[in-house]
Amino acid sequence: MADQAKAKARATETETSQVKEANEKVSEAQDTKENQKEAPADALAELQKKYDELEDKYLRAEAEMQNMTKRFKKEQQQLLKYEGQDLIKGILPVVDNLNRALTIDVSEKGSDQLLKGIEMISRDMQKALTDNHVTKIEALGQTFDPTLHQAVKSVPATADQKADTVVEVYQDGYMLKDRVLRPAMVVVAQ
Repeated sequence: MADQAKAKARATETETSQVKEANEKVSEAQDTKENQKEAPADALAELQKKYDELEDKYLRAEAEMQNMTKRFKKEQQQLLKYEGQDLIKGILPVVDNLNRALTIDVSEKGSDQLLKGIEMISRDMQKALTDNHVTKIEALGQTFDPTLHQAVKSVPATADQKADTVVEVYQDGYMLKDRVLRPAMVVVAQ
């Protein structure tokens, strides 16, 4: 009987150790399953984070490219808007000299023909300037504006003149569209 009891105890011990091993295996399997669930979740979260970072970088780069394109187009429009500005500045002294030639009093017969030629050239030059959006700055009798006029002299105001009024124009000023090419040189009443 003692042998039977010992055998029974051994069988119980074996069963108990087998149950323990089975429980440990089940526990390990559950831990592995949870780790497997956590591992993909962690990997998924990490991939989502990388994706979000790359998407943000892409969107920023796209916005920067659009801004650069807009800036480039705006600069190009500005260049085209004021195209020929240097040429016009070079022509303005010629226009001034033509205007001075027109103010000369002509008394001889041959000079009369020359004056007509100068008038024709002056008219054509003014038309060319107007066709290219160059306008003369009206100054005489206007209120002095430092953005349009350059005061070279000031004189005391008379009874029929208001202070800060342009009373004489030494040299005409010109604008190209909305930009001052050359301010008018004027005398201002103070």
